[in-house]
This record gives sequence, C-alpha cells and structure tokens, in this order.
Amino acid sequence: MSVAIVGAGAVGLTAAHDLARAGEDVVVFERGEVGSGSTGRAAGVLYDAYAEDVDARIGRRAIERFRELSGEGDFRFHETPYLWFAHAGDEHRGGAIREQVPRMQHHGIDAALVGRAELVELAPDLETDDVGVAAVARNAGWTDPATYAELLAGKARSAGVEIRTGTEAVLTEGGGSVRVDGESEPFDAVVVTAGAHTARVVGEAGYDLAMKPYRVQALTTEEGAETPMAYDATEGFYLRPDSGGLLVGDGTEEVESDPDGWDREADKSFVESATARVEARFGREVAVDRSWAGLCTATPDGDPLLGWLSEDLYVATGWQGHGFMRAPAIGETIARELRGGSGIGQFDPTRFSGDEAFPIVEGMAL
Repeated sequence: MSVAIVGAGAVGLTAAHDLARAGEDVVVFERGEVGSGSTGRAAGVLYDAYAEDVDARIGRRAIERFRELSGEGDFRFHETPYLWFAHAGDEHRGGAIREQVPRMQHHGIDAALVGRAELVELAPDLETDDVGVAAVARNAGWTDPATYAELLAGKARSAGVEIRTGTEAVLTEGGGSVRVDGESEPFDAVVVTAGAHTARVVGEAGYDLAMKPYRVQALTTEEGAETPMAYDATEGFYLRPDSGGLLVGDGTEEVESDPDGWDREADKSFVESATARVEARFGREVAVDRSWAGLCTATPDGDPLLGWLSEDLYVATGWQGHGFMRAPAIGETIARELRGGSGIGQFDPTRFSGDEAFPIVEGMAL
C-alpha cells in the first residue's frame, strides 16, 4: 500500500514510522521542516491521567511507547509525577478532582488523592497552603518535543519513509492523490496530520471539518525548583521542570485563530501574569528565559477527529492541546486502521457535519 502523510509533526511521523515498519510505502509531505508546527511549540507534558476509558487507554499506551524510546538519540523521557489541585473554597474544581480519581483508578490509572503531608513531600518548593483538594498521577513525565520529532523522523527514514520537507502537498478532489508543484501523485491512502492547517488541507478535497485552531502560550524560567509537573485548576495554569528551569503555560485564547496569520510571540500580559503566578507559588522572584505561542485545535465535544473521511482519505486532528502527549499511541492507531485494523469509533470524524457552531474550551480545564 502506498500512503501519503501530510504533516511531519509527532503524530504524522509516528504513523509513518509504524506503517513503514509494517511494510508499507510511505511519503511524508511537510511544507516547513520536521516538527516545525505545533509539535515544536508543544509543552512536552506527558501523563495518562484521564477519567474516560478510551482516553486512559490511549494515554497509558503513549507513555509506554515514550518509555521504550527514551535513550535513543537525544530523546529522553524524564520521570516526574503529575500533580493537579484546586484551591480551598473552589468546590466546583475540587469536586471534579474528587470525582475523577476513582474513575481513573477504575481504568487502571495510577492516581490518588493526596493529603497535606504527601503534598509537601511531593512538591517541597511549592507553596500549597491554599490548596483544598489535590491528586497525583505517577505514570507521567516530560520531554523536549523537538527531540521526539527528530528521533521519529530518523527512525522513519531508516524504515524506508521518504520525508519531503519544504514541500506543500495539495489534495485533489476526493482526496485520493496529492498535487505537488502542479503534478499529481496518486496514493492508495492520504493521511492528513497537518495540525491547525488540517481543515484547510481537507477543504481542498471538498470536506468540511468541525475544528477550530486556538492560540496558547508558554514561557521558561532561568532557574528551576524541586517540583513535579503541576496544574493549578483554579487559576488555570501548569508548570513542569525544564532543563535548568521551569516551563509554565498556558495562556489559552478562547477564540479561533487564523492558522496562517497568528502571533507566534507570547503576549506581554501573559508573561507578566504567568511570572506573577510562579513567583507566588515559589515565594521568590523568577527571571524569564524565553516565551512563545503555539496553536492547538478544538472540536465541538472535545474529542479528536480521527478516522476515514472517505475510502482513501484519513484525518487526524482536534487534540485540545493533548496531541503530542498521545502521539505514540495515536500514530500506532492510524497505522493499524490504515492496514484494516480497528480504529477508535468514538473519534470518527464523520460524527460532525463540519458546520457546527461551538465554543473553544481550554483543554486542561476541569
């Protein structure tokens, strides 16, 4: 089987590698460079702490594959617990955490509510006096997303994949082939993993997708702290250890962004507010090393669009900010389904008509 994959991010490269390892002929088209889209701007937060059964299964498999790959090339999976909490008095989010944890445990996730003593032990540098409810997931860690993209690109090439960077592929009507510089190239299947550009790409083939790109922001600090990954659900920001410092997000804009005309620099207001939150959490001043913005993709129900649009056109998008952390499992699913195996029925992209009106909701919100 010949397969064209449009988009050389984490999901597309994983699918390309897995397909080639199974004996398929694969060409990846990327109009920029490997990992230059959402993957290169992702936070690198990795966990399986999902309360829904399908999400939990995907998350667990992704972490398993991240661990298997750790140590190859420059890629490292840094083992770090994931802590999430709500402030005292925040009954809505505190109640959500209390409800989530038993459901996670039911699906085999290593998660638990934590008391004051354990909270201090987990995050000795973190100010937690205002925390009302907290939970921890142990099957978690972080990485530099660029190193994963570089590793998978190398492994894909070694398996026989042709990766054409600086090459824009345009889908033909119906999606069974692509045009490059005006020349048509036929394939048995075309897979679109083009991140925020996915709706535009499949639109060229006559399909509408119920997805919206939205802007998120992050920064890194010059100095680190003794802390696990943490998500403050009340204030809506997360942090994780980084090489020599901390990475802090998220600065979500709950409005649709133009995937070709968005501001890649972080807003001054985000940098100021994120810095203030970190300083309050650690009780000291911090210096910002760098800051940036990226794009995520939203869907009407918060679940991805993953599956066939037609008999030879497959789509993978709508990650709500959780695409990179699930890429090893999603890429594996794509490869399996293209070869006639099972997909994920709940994520079937044809469950929407493509003209739905829906709000953008931050992906980590409880």
